[in-house]
Parts: sequence; C-alpha cells; structure tokens
Amino acid sequence: MRNYDLTPLYRSAIGFDRLAQLAEHAASNKGNSGYPPYNIELLNENRYRITMAVAGFTMDELDITSEGDKLLVKGTKAEQQEKERKYLYQGIAERGFERTFQLADYVTVVGANLENGLLNIDLQREIPEALKPRKIEIGTSRLIDSE
Repeated sequence: MRNYDLTPLYRSAIGFDRLAQLAEHAASNKGNSGYPPYNIELLNENRYRITMAVAGFTMDELDITSEGDKLLVKGTKAEQQEKERKYLYQGIAERGFERTFQLADYVTVVGANLENGLLNIDLQREIPEALKPRKIEIGTSRLIDSE
C-alpha cells in the first residue's frame, strides 16, 4: 500500500472540503514556481490568511483581483531608471510574478495589507443561511380520524 503526500494539494486551495476539487486544481497548476514564497493560515473555522513575501514591492506594484472562485495576486516591478548595478551575488529576486489561488464556494476576500515586506490577504467563508445546517424539532404527530 502506497502513502501519498497530499501537501502540494493544499498549497493554493483555501477552504476546500472536497479532495476531488483539490486534485483537479493541482493538476492544472503545473507552471507555478515557488516565487514568491507564501503561507496559508487557518485563523478559525471560517477565516483564512494568505501571507506572501513580497520584499521590494510597493503597494503600487501589487494587484489583487478576485473573480468567481479565483484569486489572482500579481506583482509588476517598475522599470529601474538608475544605472545598471554590478552584483557580486543577487539573492533578492526583482522579477514580477503572478500567483493564482483557487477559492472554495463562499470564500471571499475581506481585506489586504502590506507590512514589512509581507502581503497579508484575509479571506472568510460566509455560508448563506439557507445552506447552513439547522436543527429540526421533533414533535408528536396526532392522527386525524377521518369520519
């Protein structure tokens, strides 16, 4: 019997309860590199936070778009006007990026902020009242005699 490591499935899916959807998204997410690094945090049962390391990017160079079940985070570096630098070693990436996250049903973006080179995107799952579980009272039924 083989053990499968499902960790890669959870890297870009937030709020999913169905493994089939995770597998489908992972299969279509072949081209995503590891840049920029990010964390997905569960804050409570219905709240999540994505934290991305975007050192060197300003708020004007970052764009967050939520459309349907997709969240797109895009970083575009402004053109450097100064003379070309000569690096002995360059470990800080200065390239643009595009990262897509698949959101589960009823998960929406509620806010974002940039602080100390970290972009925090807060998400919340808001299940409509009609879909929430509800308690059904059990009563006694009386048979009505038909005369």
